[in-house]
Amino acid sequence: KIEHMKNTRIFLLLFAMGWVSQITAQVAKDSELHRQLQIQDSVFFERSFNQCDIRYLEQAIDSNLTFYHDQGGIQNREKFLEAVKNNICGNPAVKPIRKVSPQSLEVFPMYNDGQLYGVIQTGMHSFYLRQKDKEDVLTSTAKFIHLYLWVQGKWILKEVMSFDHRAPK
Repeated sequence: KIEHMKNTRIFLLLFAMGWVSQITAQVAKDSELHRQLQIQDSVFFERSFNQCDIRYLEQAIDSNLTFYHDQGGIQNREKFLEAVKNNICGNPAVKPIRKVSPQSLEVFPMYNDGQLYGVIQTGMHSFYLRQKDKEDVLTSTAKFIHLYLWVQGKWILKEVMSFDHRAPK
């Protein structure tokens, strides 16, 4: 199990550096798999991040989730859930909101002996601050890499990299 985790992290690091793009190709943006993962991204972040459905989030992430953030460090599942509850969902009057740039989404299938077992999803997302009776205010943009595993008929988020956070210009 430790070797698998080590291999996953090495793969994600190589992917982030762009080397994996020479090994595997993203699926077409009009493919069924791309559409599934675009819906997955939309539902996952709307429910867990924007609506603070923590029960949904707990079921949608792997028991050994690892979250890498360029400003917040490395978090395991427990620390990640705690951060979402306290920071993202801690004050409904001043609520962070996440929106993806749909055209930026790329999906790279992962196969084992010809069987799809996961995908790597990359893209750009923007973060806003929402307050009642005010327009959302852009606070930052960033890039992301998600490793989703296909487990018992649903996508489970296993590894996350969120990096290159930038303040709006």
